[in-house]
Amino acid sequence: NPPFLGNRLLRRKLGDVYAEELWSVFDDRLPRSSDLCCYWHEKSRAAIESGHTKRAGLLATQGIRGQANRRVLERIKESGALFFARSDDPWVLAGAAVHISFVGQDDGSDPDRTLDGASTTAINSDLTTGVDVTKARRLSANLGVAFMGVVAVGPFDIGGELAQTFLSSPNPDGRANADVVKPMLNGLDLTGRPRGRWLIDFTGLSDQEAALYEAPYGYALMHVKPMRDASKSRSRETRWWRYVWPRPEMRAALQDLPRFIATPLTSKHRFFVWVPKGVVVNHAIGAIARSDDYTMGVLHSRVHQVWSLASGTQLETRPRYTPSTCFETFPFPDPTEEQRARIGEAAQRLVELRDGWLNPPGLAPASLEKRTLTNLYNQRPTWLANAHAALDAAILAAYGWPVDLTDTDMLERLLDLNLERAVAP
Repeated sequence: NPPFLGNRLLRRKLGDVYAEELWSVFDDRLPRSSDLCCYWHEKSRAAIESGHTKRAGLLATQGIRGQANRRVLERIKESGALFFARSDDPWVLAGAAVHISFVGQDDGSDPDRTLDGASTTAINSDLTTGVDVTKARRLSANLGVAFMGVVAVGPFDIGGELAQTFLSSPNPDGRANADVVKPMLNGLDLTGRPRGRWLIDFTGLSDQEAALYEAPYGYALMHVKPMRDASKSRSRETRWWRYVWPRPEMRAALQDLPRFIATPLTSKHRFFVWVPKGVVVNHAIGAIARSDDYTMGVLHSRVHQVWSLASGTQLETRPRYTPSTCFETFPFPDPTEEQRARIGEAAQRLVELRDGWLNPPGLAPASLEKRTLTNLYNQRPTWLANAHAALDAAILAAYGWPVDLTDTDMLERLLDLNLERAVAP
């Protein structure tokens, strides 16, 4: 059981010297964004490859199956094989409750393979068997569209009452605080009810320029600067008044759109919502820079859900949507104009019905609090199932596929389509 430390804590917990030495040794093998335990799996792989040992079995959090961590499992399969794995087991020790993966590796000579207690012919690098979606490649048509929201780091978020005070406060040169005080959404606002939070956002401004927004700058000076000054992590933005990751690419992609599509990255249910221009989404939300109903429809389809569940990651028991693997690899259909219009109409109808359920007129505030997208999809009333079925039928027709495809058949077809487009000139 190698020690666990998330990649974002490596430098802070182990020190600059250790972290830099570690990365210098392993830079040609593992991404720097790998969790600490991955280095033990890589050392074991190297020992097997060199003949110093035959097998190794180690633990990790279930996060080893996804994103940068998965690279260590890919390397194991390149020089050997995974002969045993348990993809996701609960682990409770000393009051800590996490989900872990068991990973057994060898040189590939043993034909017996066991995944989650069942015999199999092969174990994929995401600790699945069957269709190996880890082979999927990013598609050029999907790049520069899906993003993770901003990472502020610090108490930049404020309540609605304080935001209104700032918005009405004057500045010495007449500029409006609306330039830097913006409505915000996080994952809870999408899965629950919007909380009416706002963000102070000095992205792209120098300290002198930010200071001209007197009231919000004064608030940040009092509340944000002490917290950021106390941080010793060199990986963070050293200009305390700015976000650590302001996502300029996302901002540029959204700039000319009247609205965009958003989804909570970690959620029991995969749903998408419209967000108006000017709203800032944080790192718990994925933003898709599209404003058309057709894209909304495809993303809400069973086809995309099956793909995102297989290609995404997981936080404990909740699926996690990762823009790079779920969206950028997803092969959209190639519809006729008539099919595109039909998908858009079905998506419009779904959103219209859903919004009508979320915010019916005349309902008491206490009852409105219970009307959330999570509760709606937990209940999945007949009208909602019918709306999704109509949308799915329109999208499957655009792919030219039958409506009775199993999830496995759908994944096989999507992977074939992905690889076909990935190699196309």
